Amino acid sequence: MDRVGLYLQDKHPIVDELEYARYAEAKGFESVWHAESRLARDAITPIAAILAVTKRIKAGTGVINTWTRNAGLVAATFLTLHEMSAGRALLGMGAWWDPLAWKVGIERKNPLKCMREFVESIRRLFKMEIVSFEGEFVKLRDVRLDIVYGDEGPKNIPIYIGATGWKMMELSGEIADGVLLNYLVSPEYNKKALEYLYMGAQKAGRKLEDIDRPQLVVCSLDDDADKAIGNARSLVTMYLGQQPHIMKASGVRESLIHEVTEALGGWPAKPGGLEKAMQLVDDEVVQLLTVSGTADDCRRKVREYVRTGCTSPLLYPLGDSVAQMIDAFSEGYM
Repeated sequence: MDRVGLYLQDKHPIVDELEYARYAEAKGFESVWHAESRLARDAITPIAAILAVTKRIKAGTGVINTWTRNAGLVAATFLTLHEMSAGRALLGMGAWWDPLAWKVGIERKNPLKCMREFVESIRRLFKMEIVSFEGEFVKLRDVRLDIVYGDEGPKNIPIYIGATGWKMMELSGEIADGVLLNYLVSPEYNKKALEYLYMGAQKAGRKLEDIDRPQLVVCSLDDDADKAIGNARSLVTMYLGQQPHIMKASGVRESLIHEVTEALGGWPAKPGGLEKAMQLVDDEVVQLLTVSGTADDCRRKVREYVRTGCTSPLLYPLGDSVAQMIDAFSEGYM
């Protein structure tokens, strides 16, 4: 079947998420990823639980940030996940976002340099080297991962960068095993992203085909297409206000972004702000940024993302039935 994965965030109880992961595994899905975007859930605890209750499916962080855990701790955490899952853990890292980072005291200065230092130092740790690294953001002094049980050889743990901006996309092409393309972007956004990935790959003497490109995809599937679109509207509205850089990159007009931001009244939204802002977001915008509609509609839109560079859609279920969405993609999408 075509490569396809599941993306989970905070819409469903964790107990249900474990069942969805098992069901996705049974239906042939390749991977499941978990978000860490808000102060709702961390990503590591759920993927550890998912790896513990499954046997084949891979699980990754989509994504943890480079500011709140040091590089040694990140490497040790994924060494642990690697051991407990027989090598099924995937490390996804991102640069986080404001105002959340600012609210908890993080100054996101020079995120590109920070990401480069994390990827380079963690990769060396995964190779079981003794690492000394004196960077601006990463400082390691004769550090080596300590193997308690099992093989002491290098660990093949793929490192993905969750990139949205073009400079981070270029860096991903240069240094990462893969890029985790964002959700709530248009297929046209992917075409430009590939240009920057290619530029980064050229710097390192790599081919674009060397870089895995899974993509988070908001999927609101229902037999009633109008209902499916309506189910996705609130998430699209929140992102228009909270992460305008993503919306601008997808071609959403700046005047709408400004109007929605004003209606929301900040983050978190003021009372009644989300409901007011949702009235400004029409069906066309929802359909531009999401995979919403019937099963046929959803498979058709996913094919657009694949044609424009995605190697594996990671479906974030917004519909009433997660099993229905998994079933719709269990035979592939091409």
